[in-house]
Amino acid sequence: MRKHTTILVSAVLVPAAAVAAACSSSPSGGGEGRTPPQATPPASSVPSGTDSDAPGGMPRTVTDNLNVPWAVAFLPGGDGLVTERSTARLLRVTPAGRKTTVGTVRGVDAQGEGGLLGVAVSPTYDTDHFVYLYYTAASDNRVVRATYDGRLGNLEPIVTGIPKGSIHNGGRLAFGPDKMLYITTGETGDGAKAQDKNSLAGKILRVTPGGEPAPGNPFGNRVWSYGHRNVQGIAWDSARRMYATEFGQNRIDEINLIRKGQNYGWPVVEGVGRRPGFTDPLVTWPTDQASPSGLAYADGSLWVGALRGERLWQVPLHDGKAERPLARFQGRIGRLRAVVRAPDGSLWITTSNKDGRGTPRPGDDRILDLPLP
Repeated sequence: MRKHTTILVSAVLVPAAAVAAACSSSPSGGGEGRTPPQATPPASSVPSGTDSDAPGGMPRTVTDNLNVPWAVAFLPGGDGLVTERSTARLLRVTPAGRKTTVGTVRGVDAQGEGGLLGVAVSPTYDTDHFVYLYYTAASDNRVVRATYDGRLGNLEPIVTGIPKGSIHNGGRLAFGPDKMLYITTGETGDGAKAQDKNSLAGKILRVTPGGEPAPGNPFGNRVWSYGHRNVQGIAWDSARRMYATEFGQNRIDEINLIRKGQNYGWPVVEGVGRRPGFTDPLVTWPTDQASPSGLAYADGSLWVGALRGERLWQVPLHDGKAERPLARFQGRIGRLRAVVRAPDGSLWITTSNKDGRGTPRPGDDRILDLPLP
């Protein structure tokens, strides 16, 4: 199995084997409710940098007064489709800040960490007009698609039966460079599901635009990688390498370099385990510095929205290896959920201060626009 160097930020701990336990039963994931870790000397550490502003300065507010915006995906013209987790509304937001409600998705169960979560736009939208949504229903998590051309069409389920829970429902959607749809799922607090390659929980799934197992998948089903606790963000760099953010339990949050068929360890390993058969993370943080959610690649770096950490992490990359992470806007914006590269090269970032775990500020929740040089 290919090895790679792991960046450990600040006082990162090397954990013992973990046994699956839910981090919290309170709403809207993000790492609170975890018990304090026992201090263990780190094998190695790299100090993080802290800058109050990113290179492009403080972000501007695109629009405000939203209710837990969870995901953003862009239409070809530059407008963003935005999901609200708890209201089940799908919004259309222009770069100038005009927002309209496209529709409210029926049958969404927004209890706990469930609700209307991911959204993706077809890479062939100009011809098929498909948009994709991930949401928690009465009995499962599911992915549906619908046509959208100013009006949202009927929802067609394409992946159903993803286990649901009061916590760890995953929910991120994104089309990869191969034009296949990638779906992140959580293990719903039951760690054994993450190691079961026949379960859709605790996985990154890869499917065709119609929801079938994609050609070339490693196990002949929808599973692309496994051993995940709760993947919250995925992105690809310019060399088509795939990365994912993942909530830890008590000790360590992660960025993983995702490769076909590999096992990322949960619940046997949390963080760096150096154990045969498991792939160690690329970057780790103590849980109070991160609870990493949305993930984007832009300007040679990964950009990570931190919920509990209340900052935007910039992780410079060099040939797939992580350099020293930099903390941006620490404590100045609040909890950050989605991070998406906009068509103009800037980043759209959503706050999550009204999710039951933050302190709402005037105008929350907001979509912010961060220009990059």
